[in-house]
This record gives sequence, structure tokens and C-alpha cells, in this order.
Amino acid sequence: MKPGAPKTFRVFIFHIVMLLVAFSTLVPFLWMLSASLMKSGEASVFPPKFIPDTVTFEHYLKLFQSMNIGRYFLNSLVLAISVTLVSLLVNSMAGFAFAKYRFRAKKQIFAVLLSSMIIPGQVTMLPVFLLLNKMGFLNTYFGVILPGMASIFGIFLIRQYLQSVPDSLIEAARIDGAGDFLIYRKIILPLALPVLVTLALFTFMGTWNDFLWPLIVMTKAEMYTLPVALANLLGEHVQDTELMMAGSVVTIIPVLIVFLALQKYYLHGIMLGSVKE
Repeated sequence: MKPGAPKTFRVFIFHIVMLLVAFSTLVPFLWMLSASLMKSGEASVFPPKFIPDTVTFEHYLKLFQSMNIGRYFLNSLVLAISVTLVSLLVNSMAGFAFAKYRFRAKKQIFAVLLSSMIIPGQVTMLPVFLLLNKMGFLNTYFGVILPGMASIFGIFLIRQYLQSVPDSLIEAARIDGAGDFLIYRKIILPLALPVLVTLALFTFMGTWNDFLWPLIVMTKAEMYTLPVALANLLGEHVQDTELMMAGSVVTIIPVLIVFLALQKYYLHGIMLGSVKE
């Protein structure tokens, strides 16, 4: 046996195991897609079928023609994009300030912000709900957008990333007469593009998949997002498995496309965002 044979065999086994794990992860998604193309009742069998006898798009047509899923899709898209853009603006400015500005009690303030990350989001839902109610933002899209304007995780991620930007670069820009906003727009934003894309992906996916907060804030059916509409659909058509799977595909496909399109920047931002002081 050659000297490198045991190592080669271990690498081969490792790749086989990883392929099996990846395949087992994909199986539910493959079945979901296949079931959405089956005729009614065809997916409710055991063992489950992965290939439909006849491919049909009747469930997708039903979703868009009879159940107003297009409106819910648009609601989710508008909210996800709005929250993502506003969050990127606020978090990038705050992260820039914590990374490169000197002000009194900066470390203490940042430590308090970080410590608040251990508080579950469900604990703050009631006070945020009461505040939005006083502001008159219930049953409005602003009720979803405003709480997502900033996040401690987003500020932390951008702040850590900007630690790697040399202070001399900013000082040189100031000597040349650049103001703070010009430095932010011309230097910080281009340099922080990888981490901004990473944060955008996190925010977009989190807002798109959020179920509980839109359910609490918005009670009008025409304002529902896809996850909320899909849950209501489940209650009305609990026996129609194929229709449920079609609704799930419509919900998942957009975030899957966004992730695949931005995964290169996402991975780059995650690695560089771990820079320490």
C-alpha cells in the first residue's frame, strides 16, 4: 500500500459523508417542489412520491388567480427591500461611528449595546407594540419597517469590519477637505461593500421569513405577508397538501435566488467581519 493511501481513503470517506448529508438536506426541498406539481391527493401517499405522474401547474394558478397570493408576494417584497435599505443606512452609519469616531463613553455604550443582544426579541415585542400603537403605526407598513431600522448585530458586524480600515486613509481625506458624510459615502461605503452585502442578505431573509411580528402589527388581510398568508392558507386548506407545497415554493424561491446571487459577497463579508481589534 502506498504511504498516502490511508489519508486518501479518509478524504474519500469524508467527501462521501458530506455528499450524503447534503443530499439528505435537499430531499425535503426536492419533495416539496415535486409535490407542488402533482395533482390533488397524489402527494398524500406513503412512501412519498418524488416524481409526479402528470406535471400540473394548477396549484400555482389557483394561488395567483383565486387566493391573491400575488398581493402577499408584493407586500413581502416591498417590506423586505424597505427594511433592508433602511437598515443598511442606519447600521452602516452607527458602525462607522463606533469604529472610527472618538467620543465619551464609546466603549461603555458599545458594551451596553452588545449586552442587550442576550435579551430575546419576544421580550421587547410588547413595549415596541405599545409604542407603535401610541404613534399610530399599527396596521401600517411603517409598523414593520421602523423596528427593523437598526440591529445590534448589524452595528457590531459593520463596526468589526471597519476596524480593518486604516485611520490614515480617513485622516488623509480630512486633510484634503472631505467632510464626514463625503468620507462615509466615498470611502467607507465602497470599502464596506462585502459586509454590507452580508448584512443585506441577513436582513432581507429575516424580514422575508418573519411571521410573528407582521402577524401582530398588521391585522388587515390585504396587508399580509407571504408567511402570514401561507399560515392562513394552511388553516383553510389543511387537506390540500399540493397547494400548501406550491405556496411554500413561492415563499422560498425569492430568498434562494438572492442567496445564490450574493453568496460570494456573503462568505467574503463573514470572513472579514470577524476582524478583531
